[in-house]
Amino acid sequence: MLFVSILLLALTRAEVLERFKAAPITKVDGLVRVVADCPADMRREFQEPVASFVADVCRTLYRADNARARKFAAPGIVVYVGDVRTNVAEVVVKPKTRADGTVFTRIYLPAPAYSDVAKLRRETVKAFYLAVKGEAIDDAAAEKALRTADPALRIADEYAAIANWLDGGPSEGDDERYLEMMRSVLDPGVAYKPDVLRFASRLFFYPEVYGAPFCGRYDACTFRDAIALAAHDVRIRFLALAKSSQVVAWGGGHGDGLLAAAEAYSAFLRELAAFQKTPDELRALLDAADAKLQAAFDAAR
Repeated sequence: MLFVSILLLALTRAEVLERFKAAPITKVDGLVRVVADCPADMRREFQEPVASFVADVCRTLYRADNARARKFAAPGIVVYVGDVRTNVAEVVVKPKTRADGTVFTRIYLPAPAYSDVAKLRRETVKAFYLAVKGEAIDDAAAEKALRTADPALRIADEYAAIANWLDGGPSEGDDERYLEMMRSVLDPGVAYKPDVLRFASRLFFYPEVYGAPFCGRYDACTFRDAIALAAHDVRIRFLALAKSSQVVAWGGGHGDGLLAAAEAYSAFLRELAAFQKTPDELRALLDAADAKLQAAFDAAR
């Protein structure tokens, strides 16, 4: 302890601070290194969040390519984190080449609390491509790579593309591609509001021949209208039996909430096909299914 005190007295304030500065953090098998201008005791709250952010972007890109992380003897992405005495939001990027010919990217964050996070994410993608794939890509390519790699962004883009196509907007590819996307489970085990709405849009009966009405009254009818019509039109009951298995398939793959609603509708349709319950009992089954569907919609992302 005495030796430490004597040593500190012999050092300038700048030298003391330098000796207690947080050590660099290295992640993703040496690909990422983060150096911070902060004391060691601030490492967790000041330096680690930036390191985790950059590392997570890199891991997402590796996963998108179904590739294992490469080991780097020298980092391909070096992030310098400044101090908190400025509110500069700028993210400064400088690609570099070492003496041995390896390329890496220096990213400077003068003030991490104010940094442009979107730009940091984009520049990390570009730095990853340069270090891992040897490719220099522009901002647009980096944004596309990120949105393709990140499941949440990719799913949001696919739902937006479907909505745009349904509205008659410009689209990439033919109609069959979008119909296939609508039939697909984009995020297994998770229901999004478009999934629930698409399921709800199928809760109708249609005649076997287009334009041929049920009981001379409808070109299509809701499940609720079908309760009264089934007493007079046996086709409704046959369609209910066929649809009782279809609705379960439509609700599958999107989580427990939508599946529970699908199974409730299936139970209602089986009883409608048998037509052994009273109209009030059938309406009660349908009310229960509607409530489950509303709950699934409220819980959907």
